[in-house]
Amino acid sequence: MSGNGLVQHHPQLPLLPVAQRDIDGVQMGVLPDGTAYLTARGLARMCGTPHSVLSRLASGWADEQFKPRGRRIAEVLAAQGYASRDLALRAMHKGAETLAFPDVVCMAILEYYAFDAGAESSAAALSNYRLLARSTFRAFIYTQVGYDPNAAVPEAWKQFHDRVSLTYNAVPAGYFGIFKEMADMVVTLGQAGIHIDAGFVPDISVGQCWAAHWRANHFDSVFGPRIRFEHNYPAYFPQAASNPQEPWCYPEAALGEFRRWLRETYIGGGKFARYVEGKVAQKQLPPSIAQIAISTYSGDE
Repeated sequence: MSGNGLVQHHPQLPLLPVAQRDIDGVQMGVLPDGTAYLTARGLARMCGTPHSVLSRLASGWADEQFKPRGRRIAEVLAAQGYASRDLALRAMHKGAETLAFPDVVCMAILEYYAFDAGAESSAAALSNYRLLARSTFRAFIYTQVGYDPNAAVPEAWKQFHDRVSLTYNAVPAGYFGIFKEMADMVVTLGQAGIHIDAGFVPDISVGQCWAAHWRANHFDSVFGPRIRFEHNYPAYFPQAASNPQEPWCYPEAALGEFRRWLRETYIGGGKFARYVEGKVAQKQLPPSIAQIAISTYSGDE
């Protein structure tokens, strides 16, 4: 938060969707946590407005949310309980980095261009808003990209999926948790063939190192105090014996610092490589798999 009270935009590692398609020029997909999204171009087409307008709206959201258009969109989002300080996420779509507007944001922007934009109101936005309101935005995207949230989860992904299911809404609004922030990293490793299990739980390592960084830099006085929240492991994890866990969650104002630290210090500084090598020494990971994990996150990205 800046001195003038505006929310600052923080960098974020691009997320890797689990499903994506382009339908009649509308680019859409589903993120690892099940969030349906449209890209700026896809949402712009549905709203009948240039995609550059939405890109500027998202990148300048710290200021735009206090202007007439942004204020109206922010009001709709607040009514829906949307707590993120970002209007869009960075994601990879068809191999290129893009802005991914979550489903609730898409509906708020569609509503604005359908009913509140005055001379800029769009017949396309009104038509698409009515179409999506009859089903749900998320169900529409799931159908279009062929994503079935109820389908059987492949065994290799089951432990990650089960942990996501137990942590999805556990962190209080206004805070972030380490496991959810690492979801894209875990998916990237999974796509390289390295899946989390009871012996390979990198968020514990990240959480411990980040907590030490937080204490060493007295960040409670910079970003506000961190707090405990209830986190549970799936029953078949050995760690479940001490459920409920009470890890720290951190003020969202610190997200930029966390992502910088994760990229530059934990990964780029070799802490991740040392964690993986330690798992090899404990015989919880074979050396060949460890080398794949280290090369996947070598700190060069």
